[in-house]
Amino acid sequence: MEREPVQVDGSVMEGGGQILRLSAALSCITGTAITISKIRAGRSTPGLRPQHLSGLQLVSDLCGGVLQGATIGSTEVTLTPGKIQAASLTADTQTAGSVGLLLQVALPCAVFADAPSQLSLKGGTNAEMAPQIDYTVKVFKAIVEKFGVHFDCDIKMRGYYPQGGGEIAVTVNPVKELQPVTMMDRGTITKIYGRAFVAGVLPFKLAKDMQQAATRVIRREIKDLYVQIQPLQEKENAFGSGNGIVIIAESSTGCVFAGSALGKKGVYVDKIGYEAAEMLLRNIRHNGCVDEFLQDQLIIFMALAKGKSRIRTGPVTLHTKTAIHIAEQLTKAKFTITKCEDELANESTFIIECEGTGVSNTHM
Repeated sequence: MEREPVQVDGSVMEGGGQILRLSAALSCITGTAITISKIRAGRSTPGLRPQHLSGLQLVSDLCGGVLQGATIGSTEVTLTPGKIQAASLTADTQTAGSVGLLLQVALPCAVFADAPSQLSLKGGTNAEMAPQIDYTVKVFKAIVEKFGVHFDCDIKMRGYYPQGGGEIAVTVNPVKELQPVTMMDRGTITKIYGRAFVAGVLPFKLAKDMQQAATRVIRREIKDLYVQIQPLQEKENAFGSGNGIVIIAESSTGCVFAGSALGKKGVYVDKIGYEAAEMLLRNIRHNGCVDEFLQDQLIIFMALAKGKSRIRTGPVTLHTKTAIHIAEQLTKAKFTITKCEDELANESTFIIECEGTGVSNTHM
């Protein structure tokens, strides 16, 4: 008897594309058929957008699955997964849809394949409402490696809103099982660096202005560290025009944080630099080990790992609570969130704990 698909409500909590990405990846990994309804009900234009469709297709291709209802604007889709196999695949949003979000949905699946997978992901590399590719490479990659996830990411072309046109080439190596991670000691901040960039027709001066504004803000609070943000003019390897800044902080215990912002029409570049610096400082102040953007991205790996993971962080975001809700619905993982009470904690320091399910790669 074929089992009925598990029903996932796409309108719960955060109500966005994250529910779609997470449930599709977990369906693929656990072999459980799912029907996601009320897709992106919390958004101004509900239903599937091109980047969500590309992500779903990518996951379905990785596991030889069957997709039903997967069209632009659709608010209900069913995924019946097959077996995960290594593949060489291309996913193209044909918009400025984020390549980082395509990677987010495909990576956990490719880790459980029978051999390395090659993914060519096309769209926006530095887009609003998504991690900039620099964040994925510098922050996300460094931390998921602690779980045993290893991937290489080559930025072939940067692409900006509205056309996209960017491309990354990713190689994902399979693992037998994921290790649990404990990140409870932030240590001290030892290094702050980053890039302030302009591409296309925009003048180099904008990059320098963003860099100077960000450096000023950080120096007000962190006086004893050299802040090395490099202003850059992107020429050959960028499609379209755009500007932005990504600032990274590293700690003595291997924690990595970031603040970032993208240029917008009519917004002074000083404000872009200020915004990125303030975001970074906000994520350092709570004395946690991961920033607000990494939190929710780690939930799937915590749920799949063999054993107990414990991560110290700042205020728990709605994205993270949503990810926990979906992970608990589709796996046997159990999460708890507690207030951190040690002497380094403040009002906004929390601990996310998870007893993972220990999913094993059947190919290895």
